[in-house]
Amino acid sequence: MNDKTRQPPDMSMKAEKVKRKKGRLSADIQYKLGQQLRAMYTDVVNEGVPDQFSELIQRLDKRDEK
Repeated sequence: MNDKTRQPPDMSMKAEKVKRKKGRLSADIQYKLGQQLRAMYTDVVNEGVPDQFSELIQRLDKRDEK
């Protein structure tokens, strides 16, 4: 992943001056939304996959190899 994608957007540009397609979120809003989602789901991501699911995935992978 490109390091520039994780940098905050240039805050010097005013939102009304930025031309973007209708229905698209500005880079500033996308960045803030990403921060909030990461903060909300950090614990879930760090939990990992339960053993039952890991075993099921392994069994399905083995079945697909046959």
